[in-house]
Amino acid sequence: MREQIERTLGEVLWSDLRAHVARDAVIVVGEEIDLLDAGEALARNVVAVVEPWIAAGKVAKPTADELLRWSQAEGLHFQAVVVAPFVLVRRPREAHAGG
Repeated sequence: MREQIERTLGEVLWSDLRAHVARDAVIVVGEEIDLLDAGEALARNVVAVVEPWIAAGKVAKPTADELLRWSQAEGLHFQAVVVAPFVLVRRPREAHAGG
């Protein structure tokens, strides 16, 4: 399963994520968690692993403030992995944020 998830790993632009945000399918994974580990735990529904991450805020839906900032910034790149129906992303480095 991990190999299948790894094939979806890549860098995407904000514009690539908009449709997924619109259907509330984007999940932000904190830097302290490997994106592939998070994807595999979610895909396998390993509640004992995922629940503590959620409780600690290490895995969460993006906030309204983040969504607003990201939509106003230019050229933001996100590291992402697909675990249907979700897209797990790493918060972008916002050095190129406009505004």
